[in-house]
Amino acid sequence: MKKGDIALLLFFLILFLPFVLNASLLSFYNDMNRQHGLIMSFLKFAILATLGEVIGYRIKTGGYQLSRFGILPRAIVWGVIGVTIKAAFTIFSSGVPSFLVYCGLTESATSMIPGSPITGIKVFTAFSISLVLNVLFAPLMMTFHKVTDAHIESYQGSLISIIRMPKFRKILFNINWDVHYGFVLMKSIPFFWIPAHTITFLLPPQHQVLFAALLGIMLGVILSVAAVSGRNKNEAQKI
Repeated sequence: MKKGDIALLLFFLILFLPFVLNASLLSFYNDMNRQHGLIMSFLKFAILATLGEVIGYRIKTGGYQLSRFGILPRAIVWGVIGVTIKAAFTIFSSGVPSFLVYCGLTESATSMIPGSPITGIKVFTAFSISLVLNVLFAPLMMTFHKVTDAHIESYQGSLISIIRMPKFRKILFNINWDVHYGFVLMKSIPFFWIPAHTITFLLPPQHQVLFAALLGIMLGVILSVAAVSGRNKNEAQKI
């Protein structure tokens, strides 16, 4: 284990341990979630999903040479994505149960009331929300992140990348679609994200975005594995 790995582990402990040990701090966190949900979503994704990208960078490169990685612009992008995820959670967690009620599953809406027991109907409703969310929203979000990631890399991590418009057409043309479509979208969504977000929607609403942000760490790892897979595939084709 390298010094950077130890530092990252200590950062993770410092980030979460105070909320476990201090009840008043946890209460403050819960109050902030209720009163300033969008701001908290921005902060949680800016910190945790960016942490996932740093871990992913460690997987890709074997180190923490982050001078051109662009932690701050990546954190800003993740914060904005976090706000859209909070919006998507709100829209789909209300809309999908309403649609299920319209289809005749009348218990669907009441099963998702916070504090209600976990029943078969509740699990099915949570799965349905996750399925629709990941089919309609996740591919667009992941592709947008892929574009912003390449955009920040093209500016070598400079903050100026935040105020410059990405060259969507050029970046989309150069994406390794075999990996992005074949692995990130067609494998990680059905086999990881849909089950993971089913669990997310079984949690109390105040914990859903935090859990999703923690899953953002996994997203950083998944995208890094995809990048390594794509690089290895390209090298194999050249041989």
